Amino acid sequence: MNAFGIAPIAEEHIGSFRECVDEVARERHYLAMLEGPPLEQSRAFVLGQIQANAPHFVAIADDAVVGWCDIIVKPRETLSHSGTLGTGVRSAYRGRGIGKALMDAALAGARNRGFTRVELTVRVDNQRAMRLYERVGFKLEGTLRNHIRVDGRYYDSHLMAVLFD
Repeated sequence: MNAFGIAPIAEEHIGSFRECVDEVARERHYLAMLEGPPLEQSRAFVLGQIQANAPHFVAIADDAVVGWCDIIVKPRETLSHSGTLGTGVRSAYRGRGIGKALMDAALAGARNRGFTRVELTVRVDNQRAMRLYERVGFKLEGTLRNHIRVDGRYYDSHLMAVLFD
């Protein structure tokens, strides 16, 4: 098993991060996108996350980003206590504890930043991810019907959240 490290995202990770997101998106099962954004859009996103001091971590193995977990700060003042979690791990690196390590880091960062709520959506057919989310403290809040459409087929998603004291 290859060792991995968890680090806050930095500008030098942008290209590899974009490749990682693209790989996971092209699986057409885990993300609400079917391919990664173009490099310049990814650059703008990452630099914005860094500037906002948003919790955003990457897993590094074999000199590349192999996973990420970001929490996007909600832009309205009334929602600024909360964020939306996004995460993914390259298929060749799954099952090694990388996803949990990334979420632990991002959730600790969110708590330290003063967040009291972090939410996510997950397709109802992604039971493995839901079990992981539950292990790190997320609770089911509801179901979003016909939330995702891939190749003409609709999928429901669960809304899950973790609340900090």
